[in-house]
Amino acid sequence: MNVKSAGILGMGIYVPEKVMTNVDFEKELDTSDEWIKSRTGIEERRFVADDQATSDLASEAAKKALKSAGMNVEDIEMIILATCTPDYLIQNTACIVQKKIGAVNAAAFDIQAACSGFVYGLTLASGMIKAGMYKKILVIGAEALSRVVDMQDRNTCILFGDGAAAAVVGEVEDGYGILSSYIKSEGEDDEILRMPAGGTKRPATVEEVENRETFLKMKGQDVFKFAVQALPKATLEALKLAEKETSDLHMVFPHQANKRIIESAAKRLKLPVDKFYINLNRYGNTSAASIGLALGEALEKGLVKKGDLIALTGFGAGLTYGSAVIKWAY
Repeated sequence: MNVKSAGILGMGIYVPEKVMTNVDFEKELDTSDEWIKSRTGIEERRFVADDQATSDLASEAAKKALKSAGMNVEDIEMIILATCTPDYLIQNTACIVQKKIGAVNAAAFDIQAACSGFVYGLTLASGMIKAGMYKKILVIGAEALSRVVDMQDRNTCILFGDGAAAAVVGEVEDGYGILSSYIKSEGEDDEILRMPAGGTKRPATVEEVENRETFLKMKGQDVFKFAVQALPKATLEALKLAEKETSDLHMVFPHQANKRIIESAAKRLKLPVDKFYINLNRYGNTSAASIGLALGEALEKGLVKKGDLIALTGFGAGLTYGSAVIKWAY
């Protein structure tokens, strides 16, 4: 079989207009700007408007990605949407995006790998393109986490924000594109980060809602311990598969959860922290959108050019983690 090279042809990012600062939280919770910044590195995040949903954010990012790739929406043959905050539990959000952007020739489905979702999506897309099954795939990471965080829980609500990132994936010049991908999960640690009620295990009864069990719950210290191991491990494994070294990396785009996690990963990988693109100070943790938001923003600033070797690395609920090593193609 003639194995093709698959890579990103265009990127688009979108965040809602509403800015929620640390000072805004000070008005509602027993917290402070300094407390939040010192522990997380987050200064502000974006929240959806009352009339916005995850599909709206995803659609805007998708349109920008298509424009970046210089491509018509009719060319898209598949939409893979990574999200843990779908518009509805039944009816995948990817199909709603398909309708909103007019991708009439596309198959569409959601994946749920939480904050690792963008890397998981790229892995699926590149595999199908390399196999010759599809030519153009739209991969999107989008979240409206402000709808599922408990605004009375100061330990979690300060962390999360809303946004979307989209990538058009297709065949690229031989030797470029997604050189390797490593994805993994540790399902035995499934209670560390989840929304306890609202699914089929514990339906959203009046009692569950009143007990605030339909909001996101997180064991922060356990997530931190997992993340500081998973982020460097995934990066090293992907580099090994690509037959590359950490010293070959031009830049790393990590999941934007906590600045201390990123600093720890840099130390373990023996890389200067300035090789890690960080924008969590302005967006917080946007789960499946965060890695793409970081990459898209860096591209807008001209920080990644053709031939640069980069790594996209994430970790999240499930627990899941993964990394993709990419030789930039344009």
